[in-house]
Amino acid sequence: MKSALIVIDVQKGLFDAEPRPADADAVIARINALAARARSADVPVIFVQHETAEGELKYGAPGWDLEQQLHVEAIDHHIRKTTPDSFLRTDLGEMLVSMNVEKVILCGYATEFCVDTTTRRSAALGYEVIIAADAHTTHDKAHATAAQIRIHHNATLPDISSFGPQISAVNAAEIKFD
Repeated sequence: MKSALIVIDVQKGLFDAEPRPADADAVIARINALAARARSADVPVIFVQHETAEGELKYGAPGWDLEQQLHVEAIDHHIRKTTPDSFLRTDLGEMLVSMNVEKVILCGYATEFCVDTTTRRSAALGYEVIIAADAHTTHDKAHATAAQIRIHHNATLPDISSFGPQISAVNAAEIKFD
């Protein structure tokens, strides 16, 4: 089954300001290791970048750029998005179809918004989904810590079976690329 690794919104404007997302450096290290293993297995790596009309995440602004610790290669792909859904009004769907992808591995930022929404949309479109359970993050919120949010999503998203394709949450080091 052909896979693709999708790295969501690991951008300077979201990772560099204090407070940084929970476990930021470790999450980026896990993403880098996943991406290296994916490339070694000829699995495409796709970086998704969120953009806004103004401010830190405006296209071309310094904060829009990928976080400097990320290891990005010339062979990697890039998608720009404006909503939490990495598919909505983007070329991601067409890109995955052209690559014959059937399974997506998701990681990045923000667990409860873009990772969650892209997980659900991927499954709704028929893709098997693996969430890199320890390679996504967010910021603490008033109602829950980032760690609690990550634990919650890793536990609940795999329970969704109504879309059909399997959703699983697996630690990055345990993800196998075919």
